[in-house]
Amino acid sequence: MRTTTTATPRARLAAAAVALGSCLALALPATAAVAADADPVPTVFFGDSYTSNFGIAPYGNRHALCFQANENYPTVAVRTLAAKGVALNVQADVSCSGAVIGNFWQKQSLGFFQSVPAQEDALNADTRLAVGSLGGNTLGFIRILKQCSARLRGAPAVPGEPVDATSPAGQCGSFFSSGGGKTWLEGQFKQVGSDLATMFQHMAPRSPEAKRVLVGYPRLVPQDTAKCLTAAPGQRDLPFADVPQDALPVLDQAQKRLDDTMEKAAADAGADFVDLYDTTGANTACDGADRGIGGLFEPSRVTLLGQPVPFYAHPNEKGRDLQAAQVAARIQQILKP
Repeated sequence: MRTTTTATPRARLAAAAVALGSCLALALPATAAVAADADPVPTVFFGDSYTSNFGIAPYGNRHALCFQANENYPTVAVRTLAAKGVALNVQADVSCSGAVIGNFWQKQSLGFFQSVPAQEDALNADTRLAVGSLGGNTLGFIRILKQCSARLRGAPAVPGEPVDATSPAGQCGSFFSSGGGKTWLEGQFKQVGSDLATMFQHMAPRSPEAKRVLVGYPRLVPQDTAKCLTAAPGQRDLPFADVPQDALPVLDQAQKRLDDTMEKAAADAGADFVDLYDTTGANTACDGADRGIGGLFEPSRVTLLGQPVPFYAHPNEKGRDLQAAQVAARIQQILKP
């Protein structure tokens, strides 16, 4: 005779719970594993004023004279990634306005007897990601702008001299297209390539397991330079002030070549590159309400002695967000299992 055992309601509930738990364990093992294993990635950000986001306030996260915005693109990118489930443990953000590539391995003088350590000092053996932009100041982009703008030459707060003060600003287009100006520019590009190679060599011993990401610069001048003949909404000055229109393509070509030089240096070192030049062509300084670059003399959010400091052709908040979005997307792709 077969004996039948009737389970109590409580026993049936317990058994159902065990079964449900087993099904969930079978259905969600990958998700659980990712949640358990996705430790924050130790990360260091490095760079110059385009990483520190000069012109955006408040600032002062590193040294006040670095003009590192509290909400610079590394900060925004980290937050964007966190919202997508990618956590970064930011060991340091050592970006500083005015940094040349050599300041990656040498201390940077800030003036007023102030300095900050070499940016490579932030790297550790456990750093797994190093991200940032360097190259524009080594090229001497502010000197190029001063060569082309008499008004900028007269701005004592902007460090640096024109390449050749005896050559009129109005002739800068031809200056960089031939003769001494062209020769100078060629030498600067060689210096950028050489220094970037050295920078990548310095990274490896300090952080041998780190993925390295060099970030390019957003485009400043549009293909259609006629756009630059109109001031942005609410602005009195033209985006590039008194820079001659025939010099704007020269500036754009110099920036494109800088972008290409950086991309090649990254590829040669086995590093990744974020190309902002090609993705920001509709957000140049001359794109009006859509501009991601503040004009040469457009007031920024930074003030000194109660007066706003110009952007000097640096990203505004829209441009910062464009930088952050591209960098976050690239980091997510790099860290994808």
